[in-house]
Parts: sequence; structure tokens; C-alpha cells
Amino acid sequence: MPEVPARPYIGGQAVLEGVMMRSPGSMSIVCRRRSGELVVRERPVVEKTGGARKLPFLRGIVTVVESLKMGSQAMRWSAKLYEEDLIAEEEGATHTPAPKGPSMLSMLALSMVALGTLEDEKPPPPFVAEEKRNPLLTAIPIVFAIGLFVALPQLAAEGINKLFKLGLEVNSPGLQAITGASKLAIVCVMYSLFRRIPDVFRTFQYHGAEHKSITTYEAREELVVENARRKPTLHARCGTTFLVMVALVSIVVFTAVGALLPVVSTHRVVQSIAFFFMKLPFLPFIAALTFEIQRVFARYCTTGPLRALLWPGFLVQKITTAEPDDTQLEVALASLHAALWREAAIEAPAPADRTFPSYGELLADPGYARA
Repeated sequence: MPEVPARPYIGGQAVLEGVMMRSPGSMSIVCRRRSGELVVRERPVVEKTGGARKLPFLRGIVTVVESLKMGSQAMRWSAKLYEEDLIAEEEGATHTPAPKGPSMLSMLALSMVALGTLEDEKPPPPFVAEEKRNPLLTAIPIVFAIGLFVALPQLAAEGINKLFKLGLEVNSPGLQAITGASKLAIVCVMYSLFRRIPDVFRTFQYHGAEHKSITTYEAREELVVENARRKPTLHARCGTTFLVMVALVSIVVFTAVGALLPVVSTHRVVQSIAFFFMKLPFLPFIAALTFEIQRVFARYCTTGPLRALLWPGFLVQKITTAEPDDTQLEVALASLHAALWREAAIEAPAPADRTFPSYGELLADPGYARA
């Protein structure tokens, strides 16, 4: 059999009215303006290598942290374009009011959506190195996620333990199993509620478009809407699957080590708080372990009976993805085209952001036509 040439790995993330795509040497975002135009930001990137990025487990921690930073940055850039369009509409409006921009609730929800829609196997490099990052904007979603996925499940488990008079100790395997189940329930309920927010639902549609486009690319089919439309909205490397697997792995880890952790001889509330802080140092290990497991599952369990191992993540992905329309598929495919073009023209100077009247105009561009 003739050898099939290796192709660049592609990962992605849904953003507000757009999709980000990245390959080992490039990164791009394409967003659709309210005028229907496509704005493209693409850059060559120099992938950081060596050190912790090459070591099993440590690379997972690096990837999660850097992915959160990069995802937050991309979401802010897309939100900036969205707000510019709303301001322009408001200034040009005469009788009808312009639509309102994303609320604070929407932006907080979108920060969690970024965590659930991000898929990657490698630590991504900075997308816009020349822009200064606000550490607070990155820290808020992380703190919120810890409260939502660590503190709240433990509080829910304590409530169930008290309600049904189970008499479980703070560090008992039974209470850890209830905590893990509560974590899964919170993920499902949270994203189900977020799905009712119009901005978030559209982002879930772009999440589905991103998955369809990447699957089309991985199937070595032509990157056109007709091919992408037939693909599923589910993908093995999805950030939603990662969150589900974190919940399952945390049950195993805390069931194993919970009994080894000391229990403070004091009031139950103090015991719970102390146990919460004892669990925090294990979070990087759980994230790193989950990262390695997901890599194996995504590589070896996508077909055959082992595919059943991906079903828990796929079930929750049915919440965090939605069937996109053709215009949204065009955005995802355009972002993929731009990333592939830059990957092939890595030495070319980084251009300014470019705007195309339509997807067809982008495909007709001499550079992107070669993608």
C-alpha cells in the first residue's frame, strides 16, 4: 500500500459568532460580522517544545492552563467584534433599537462554554503575543470553575448525606462517589441552562460546526459545506468529554486516597472545608491523568466496541453542541482553510486582519484556494 502523507494536526474552539482553528504552526479565527462579512485573523506561531511539554502527565497540566489562557483571549477578541457591530447598529438605528450585547451572565457562561468546547492534544502557543493579558480575566473563570466543579459537588454530597441520613464520613468512598455523581449532574444541568441563552446556543452551534469541519478534514474529504453537513457534531477530543472524564477520574482518585487523608476532629462543617482544601492539590494530577486517558481513548477507541468508552462524553456533548446551519459551517471551514494555508506558508509575514464579503470570496483568494 502506498504511504499516506502525514497531515497537520488540527484542533479548535467555538467562539462568539465564530470558530478558532489551530495547527502545529498556525492559528486562525474567523468570525461572521452582522453584515454577513467574514473577518479572518490568522498568525504563524512557534510551538514551544521541551521541558514539561514533553513529559507525560506534566504536559497535561501545561496544556490545560495554556488552553484556558488562549481560549479566553480568543473569546474576548470575538466579543470585541460582536460589540463593535452592535455599536454600529445602534448609531445607525433610527426607529428600531439595536439588539443588546452579551450580558454579564452570558459572558460568564461563555467562559465556561470555552472550557467545554476546547479540544486539543498539544499546549497551544499564544495567539496574539503583542496584546497584553489581564491575569484577572483568566483567573475569574478558573476560580469559578473550581467553585462549580469542586466546592459545589462536595456541598451537594454533604446535603444528600444529611438528607438521607447516610452517616458517611467526609473521606469515605461512598461520599466520594456521591460527590462525583453530583459533579456530573452539575455539568449537565449547567450546560443545559446555558443552552437557553441565545448567545450561548449559537456558540454551541458553532461548536458543532467546528466538530463537523475537523471530522471532514480527518476523513480527507474536500472541505466544502456539502461534506461537512453530513458529519456528526460529536468528537472524541472535545473539552466536554474532558470534563466528564475529570468527574469520573476524580471518583477513582478520591476513593483511593480519601481514606489516607486526615480528618479534623471538629464540627462537620469544618471537616468539609478542611477536606476541600486537602483535595485542591490533587486537581492538577487529576487533570493530567484525564488528559492522558483522553489521548488514548481518542486514538484507539473511536471505532469498534471500545467506542462505548466515549459514550458518556458523547451524551453530554449532545448538550454542548447543536446542529449548525450552512452559514456557520462556512465560518468553521473558512477558519480551517486559513489555518491550513498559514501552516503551508509559515514563513510569510503575518497579515493584518482580513475581511471577505462571503465564503466564496475567501475561497477564491489565491492563498486560501491552495489550502
